[in-house]
Amino acid sequence: MKYNFDSIIDRKNTNSLKWDLFDDDYPMWVADMDFYAAPFIYESVNRKAKHGVYAYSFVNDEIFDSYINWWEKYGLAMKRDELLFATGVMPSITSIIRAFTDVGDNVLIQTPVYHVFFYVIEDNDRNVVENPLIYDSASHDVETAYSIDFDDLEEKFKDPKTKLMLLCNPHNPIGRIWDEKTLEKIAILANKYDVLVVSDEIHCDLTDPNLTYVPFASLDEDLANNSITCISPSKTFNIAGLQSSAVFTRNKELYEILEKQLSVDCFNHPNIFSIDATIAAYKSEDWLNELREVLFENKMIVDEFLKSEIPEIRLVPANATYLLWLDCSKLRGENFENCEFSTSLSEFLRENVSLFLSPGIQFGKNGDNFLRMNIAYPQDLLLEGLNALKTGIEKFKKENNI
Repeated sequence: MKYNFDSIIDRKNTNSLKWDLFDDDYPMWVADMDFYAAPFIYESVNRKAKHGVYAYSFVNDEIFDSYINWWEKYGLAMKRDELLFATGVMPSITSIIRAFTDVGDNVLIQTPVYHVFFYVIEDNDRNVVENPLIYDSASHDVETAYSIDFDDLEEKFKDPKTKLMLLCNPHNPIGRIWDEKTLEKIAILANKYDVLVVSDEIHCDLTDPNLTYVPFASLDEDLANNSITCISPSKTFNIAGLQSSAVFTRNKELYEILEKQLSVDCFNHPNIFSIDATIAAYKSEDWLNELREVLFENKMIVDEFLKSEIPEIRLVPANATYLLWLDCSKLRGENFENCEFSTSLSEFLRENVSLFLSPGIQFGKNGDNFLRMNIAYPQDLLLEGLNALKTGIEKFKKENNI
């Protein structure tokens, strides 16, 4: 390979959320990668750092051209006056909720889903409404392992208090690329009941090799007009700390309202490194192609390891993100009938083998039989983490008579 995805990088004592906030040996929870950034990004940040002046920046046209050119490969034609800069996807979603809903309104999410969705809704005094995804524990096909309950979705949309839907595309934590027909069905229902669709597409580039995702906004213009899309290079290129993202909508009325809200919330000001780093990121497609191969191979390693060494844990079929959804339901004995099983299991692994996997309950009540595992690691470190998981599960089974 041309790029280095093998080196184990010492991130301790760097003020790293993943490695320094807690003292776990294998912190496989936070969604960032333990790989060096693409060379173009590294060079860009170094040039800016060497300049020695770190004052105010403005958002130039080149960054928007980078988004426009990148999304052409996904069949989405964007224009400069349809894009807004924001410091991140979650800040964008915060502003969107404030701009297009009122206190006491409902915001719909499809659980299990990224846990920060809960916080951003509730902290803004809106109500979380769940459209739980349907899980088929026997499915070996990503298209059927999880599916949308459209009857329930329509019932939730019928409530006049439901003003907005947060769509996760591809979906975190189940790792599912939503296909065009599925997105069209969502759009038809949303338009029928006047529900604004906000599509978080931060994981869009992190698909299995030779697969691509479908942007919600690439649907028929009439279907996608009632939508806002949040995009960013941060997950793809491991630059979340540089705080750069964009918001896209063709709807001029939505655009103008959101432009004002982002300004009021002060989420539209770039830091000194974010503009050049984003431009550099979207010149790094060959690095991304290698990354996708590495992540796919890592996923296959995990799948084979679980099947041969920890058969009680099942990898849910997925085709996107570097976050794996692990079905641990076979480990749930009588001791955990009336408690948060995933929290108990996660804490046990941390205490006994210093492995931190996210408890599924964080992503919704229907996630409580699961753990989420980040696999964006060099293979040697990934295997260490898997062996720690094996040791931890053996101890867990012994202590709980499973």
